[in-house]
Order: sequence, then structure tokens, then C-alpha cells
Amino acid sequence: MSQFRNLTYLNNNRIIYRRYSSDVPTSSYNWGWHYDDGTYGYYALFNSKAKINSYKSLKWHLLVLWYLNPILSLDDFKKLAKVVCDKQNGFTTFEVPNKILLSMINDVYMEDLEEPPKNRLRKIVFKDSTFLSTSEKLKIVGTIMGKGKTVKQDDIYEAMMYVHDHNEKITAVKLSKILKCTTRTIHRNIGEELKQEKYLLNKQL
Repeated sequence: MSQFRNLTYLNNNRIIYRRYSSDVPTSSYNWGWHYDDGTYGYYALFNSKAKINSYKSLKWHLLVLWYLNPILSLDDFKKLAKVVCDKQNGFTTFEVPNKILLSMINDVYMEDLEEPPKNRLRKIVFKDSTFLSTSEKLKIVGTIMGKGKTVKQDDIYEAMMYVHDHNEKITAVKLSKILKCTTRTIHRNIGEELKQEKYLLNKQL
């Protein structure tokens, strides 16, 4: 599957689609931050090779764009949504009928911006300016996440995303090596939601 994603419209119109967390990190490094309890405040749309593959995911992406760009007018938000929903631009894996798109735009635009969109907990955040390779990032993730005695779903998700960013298939063996645990521990703690996400991410390779 092509990984092309046309960000020209977003960049030319200064659309914010990535934002660091305002939470205080447990540790700060030259490459980024570590949050021992995790942070929900880090938004990084279009950061991985994964494309939007469901209406639920599409609505979440539009909601985050609206949340991060509150000064957009309704017309500007419509233009942005149409760019994201145009399959030719590489954001989605499917065509979005205009009627469904307009309904979704209206629903998102009416959301209360005082409440941040639901977000995945992240424990390690790398700076955009870091020149670390994905392999080097994986080593850092493994060093930090492998310190604990128990493996949680958030830890597994963190490892999954970095394996996927390396354009490799996510397997229990790779996750166990990163988190310094057994494959049995991975299978026991991964959960149905992460199993489905693992399947979808691998399908996109």
C-alpha cells in the first residue's frame, strides 16, 4: 500500500496537527520526554504510516483537528475536512460520500472544545527535531518500558506503534523483546482492542 500523504494544504494553511503535551514529564531528555504515568495531551496526527480506515477513526481525526485549530471558521473547517477525506490525498483508505461527510462535519463542529478529544495514553514522546532512527527509538522505548515488573496495555501499545513506524510486522516476539518479557505475558495482557489494532496496522504494510 502506498504511504503517500499530501500534507500541502495543511502546511500551507498552517493547520496544527501535532502538539506536545503540557503535562509535566517525569524525565526530560535531549530526544524528548518520559511520563511515568503517561500523558493524554500529546497529539500527533499523521505521524505514523497508518491511514484512517474507519468512520470512527475519521471522526476522531476531524475532532482533533477542530480542537487544535479552534480559530477555523466553519467554511475553513469544511475545506480541511474535504482534503482529509479525499482518498487521493492519502489520508484515508476509503471514499467518503458527501452526505456522510457533511453530517460528520456538522457533528464535529458542534462539539464542546472545552473537553479535549479522547486520546491514547503515551509514556514516551519524541521531539520532532530528533534525528534518531526508528531502531534507536525502539532501543530507548525498550530501555525505559522494560524497567517495570508488569506489562500494561499502554506499554504494549507504545511498543506496537514504534514497530509499525519501522515498517515492520507487529508480532508478540518483537513486542516481548522490546518490553523484556515473555510472549505469554504479551498474549495475556494485550486485550481485544489492541489485538484488533495490531491486525489493522499489520494489514497496512
